[in-house]
Amino acid sequence: MNIKLPHFFKAYGFSIVLIISIILGSFLGIIYKKDAIVFKPFGDIFLNLLFTAIVPLVFFSISSAVASMTNIRRLGKIISAMILVFVVTGLIASVIMVIGVVLYPPAAGVKIALGTLINPEQLKASEQIVKAFTASDFADILSKKNMLALIFFSILLGLATSASGSRGKVFASFLTSASDVMMKLISFIMYYAPIGLCAYFAYLVGVFGPEMLGAYARAMLLYYPTAILYFFIAFTLYAFIAAKGEGARRFWRNIIPASLTALATGSSMATIPANLEAANKTGVPKDISEVVIPIGATIHMEGSCLAAILKIAFLFGLFQMNFFGLETIATAIGIALLVGVVVSGIPGGGTIGELLIISIYGFPLEAFPIITMIGTLVDAPATMLNAIGDNVASMMVARILGGKDWMNEA
Repeated sequence: MNIKLPHFFKAYGFSIVLIISIILGSFLGIIYKKDAIVFKPFGDIFLNLLFTAIVPLVFFSISSAVASMTNIRRLGKIISAMILVFVVTGLIASVIMVIGVVLYPPAAGVKIALGTLINPEQLKASEQIVKAFTASDFADILSKKNMLALIFFSILLGLATSASGSRGKVFASFLTSASDVMMKLISFIMYYAPIGLCAYFAYLVGVFGPEMLGAYARAMLLYYPTAILYFFIAFTLYAFIAAKGEGARRFWRNIIPASLTALATGSSMATIPANLEAANKTGVPKDISEVVIPIGATIHMEGSCLAAILKIAFLFGLFQMNFFGLETIATAIGIALLVGVVVSGIPGGGTIGELLIISIYGFPLEAFPIITMIGTLVDAPATMLNAIGDNVASMMVARILGGKDWMNEA
């Protein structure tokens, strides 16, 4: 006997299950407090399964998408549109946080005795760029620590397959088949998501909850509402720009599982499978979603742009420096874009971005753990903005390349 479920449960049933599991996990964290660390292994199982599947998923999805393109010019157009969208959305996020720190200075009234300002030291950017896009051994590419190198290699492999013509058809079929198999594997792993997310939230709330209080409370009171408003207002606006009201409706209908995965795991890479699935359901062409979303997971960080401005303003407040000059704000926005759109793709990009802030402004090294803690406290909502920004970016790329009726054609 087939039971017909209402359309609402068909569309949101799994999302509701995930929300219930997270609420349950949060209550367990409140009840068990520090003892909630016993739940962590169950969450780690979910995270490890996702991370294990991420490298082959990214490799096969990107290489198969590129290999199947009969017109290589389309790939160039996708990447060009993608970079444009990434820079514009990163700029918008940075400006919004600038407005926030001007209206509500995050370090107002905070006085901490630190070292004196030092002369800025230059980072070895050339070495970091080499490490970002290449690896010294093939085995090193097959690691989530070298995602940008893996993506670059996957694109080259797809291009080589496409350029091989008829001789590369068998290999192209293999890549496509492997991509489909990996997506099916991810769907199996997601069956464990309610248990994994419940356990991980119990651990996060129980162990790290008290650290939200204290000296960083004011900064968090600024970042969290700003991130939430950006999540609902900016992403809705971007989806509307991409495909009017229908685009916004489809976006919110399908994005909840990816949002919760990003929020719970704190990893844009772990959210790639759910993001790809949401984009497919929304109607984004696969050759766009399978290029934009994996690449965006490493070099498109709107949440990190928000956080970078917050960190800079926080340090300016601690050192009683004037943050409100036009040149200072413009420099901060430039650094935020660099941190959120470029440096984020470098291995250890978060740490490098924080060192970059200290280096450019000449803050003492004692300032490093201060902004590192801010990065830790904002990590969950920032990751959610980073990951879901990739999804809505793929919609806008589809709008740029496919015109206003791209969703109907899809």
